[in-house]
This record gives sequence, C-alpha cells and structure tokens, in this order.
Amino acid sequence: MTPNLILVTGARMVGNSSVHSNIAVGSNTLSLIASPTSNASPPTSTADPHLTIKYSSGAIHAKEHITVTAANSYTVYGEFSAPTAKGTWPAFWLTAVSGWPPEADIGEWKGTADNWYNTFNTSSIVKSTLVDWPTDLSFHSLQAVLTAEPNNEDVRLDFYMDGAFKVTQYGDGFVGKAMYLIINLQMEGSSGSPGPTGTTTYKARNVQVTRTGS
Repeated sequence: MTPNLILVTGARMVGNSSVHSNIAVGSNTLSLIASPTSNASPPTSTADPHLTIKYSSGAIHAKEHITVTAANSYTVYGEFSAPTAKGTWPAFWLTAVSGWPPEADIGEWKGTADNWYNTFNTSSIVKSTLVDWPTDLSFHSLQAVLTAEPNNEDVRLDFYMDGAFKVTQYGDGFVGKAMYLIINLQMEGSSGSPGPTGTTTYKARNVQVTRTGS
C-alpha cells in the first residue's frame, strides 16, 4: 500500500497541522522545506533541553500503524534525496504509537555524509550502523523488512540501500507494538549547529508499505 499521510509542520517537533507552507507535493515527489525563522511560536522546543526554534519545517506520518505480529511482516520502502550539510537532520523512521521504545530509524542523516540505521531497545541499548550516503542530493532507495522472531516477542529488521543488504538488527519486544511511520526534517540538534542560513529541502518519492501475511 502507499501510506495515507497526515501533514504537520514545525521544527524541533513543534507542529501545526493546518499550516502546510513547508510541505510540497508535485511530480509524485514529497518535499519538506526548512527555512530560518525569527518568530517561532512557541520560541523553544517543548522537550528538554528546550532548544531555541530557529527554523520552520515539515513532517508527515502515515495514518495507518505498522504492527508486526507472528502472522504478518512488513516491508517499508522509499527513495530519498537527503541533505547532509551541518545542521540538517532529515529522517525516515518508525516510532511507538504508545510509550517508547520501539523505535527503528531506516533513514537518519545527522549533518554528515552518512545514513544511520538505528534500533532502540532502550535509551541506552541501541544498535547503530552507518553507511556512506552521497552528497549530490541524488535519489537513493532505503528499505527495511520487519519480521517476527520465532519467540514471538522480538522483531528482526533487515536494512537495505539501493537494493543491497546492509545490516540486520533486532528489536527486543517489538512484536505487537504499533508504530508510526514518519518522514520529517528537523534542524540542528543532533546534526550540529549552526545550521544553514538558507532554505533546506528533503525529498521523498515512491514510499511504500507492504504487509505480508494475514
């Protein structure tokens, strides 16, 4: 299926679902656009350490949740043109609908020419694998295949880039946990500062979620 998406805008996870000036869709491509701002409302992030909001940006998430069970697995796929400059923090990821974890990052770029595959079992038990990512803003595909382990508690995550297998990680206790699929563009934070002084664009196309099984 192609995800049915909800649009929200904001930077540092402060959103406004009715303002879509930082989100554009054309030629079958989604663009999330971050621009510097001096009048953010609220002026700081609501999450500790309450960083100053310096950009307006965009995020979307799928209306339908992803829940791996013994009876079904999921393949999550998309093609991305991701900025890698210092202060840019785009992502393509799964996170818990209720509580946290689970979290699995299929695409995360933190101001360097690397994509991070991450699986969070707790805030301190994290598996991360970095792979080289081109800096020319060309499109490249990312894919995660999520299947339940035989113990019917843990989820195996196989990660791919441009069709080539990269790494397997495991989510402890992820079976039966509903997750959001999110595409968003944050700025600064874990990607460093200062961020760009001009507009930053993160593009996605051909995003697909395929469920296998009952």
